[in-house]
Amino acid sequence: MRQIALDTETTGLEPALGHRIIEIAGIEIINRRITGKHFHCYLNPDRDIDAGAQNVHGITAEFLKDKPAFGQTAEAFLAYIKNSELIIHNANFDVGFLNHELALLNPQYDKITAYCKIIDTLSIARLRHPGQKNNLDALCKRYNIDNSRRDLHGALLDAQLLAQVYLAMTGGQGSLFGDETQDFYQPQEKKIKNHRRASLRVIKATAEEEKLHLQRMLEVEEIARHS
Repeated sequence: MRQIALDTETTGLEPALGHRIIEIAGIEIINRRITGKHFHCYLNPDRDIDAGAQNVHGITAEFLKDKPAFGQTAEAFLAYIKNSELIIHNANFDVGFLNHELALLNPQYDKITAYCKIIDTLSIARLRHPGQKNNLDALCKRYNIDNSRRDLHGALLDAQLLAQVYLAMTGGQGSLFGDETQDFYQPQEKKIKNHRRASLRVIKATAEEEKLHLQRMLEVEEIARHS
């Protein structure tokens, strides 16, 4: 089972307003083990970066001047994620931007879900921890994952943290770096079905117990007739 913990950084919040991706990172997980293989690149968006976005990730337009455009890395990126499960925190945001970039590059490109499946860790976190903060920092704290280097958002660091959060949230820390192949996360409905399939041990009454039971029932019936 191949999964990719993925994160992006962008020039702003809305692709419909012309905002673009400026950093993509993916961390490979195979059979619930972080392999150490990753994908990472900075991208030249050919536009300004909103001040609010720059305050979040610290990436400047000057830094991105000599970086490749999305079109120069698209094939390598799609090859990296193909036939995997993308693990994304607040997937609607990143998937929306990825689909926008593919559409700008070539309208004949399929949407990202044609290449891989999507798992939204924010949705999982909200189910497991309703009414609590479920951003990446809060989840790192909840699952004792060191995020002390996260002064600013960055796609590569955030993808690394997300990989650890996902594994901890869906199976426990013990499966992070071992050879464990079991998928510990099961939807609640599947757990119930599995429970119902379990065979129950039936203990039958002995002949003596049946005799005593019948005698007791006759005594109760006799008492009822005279009451």
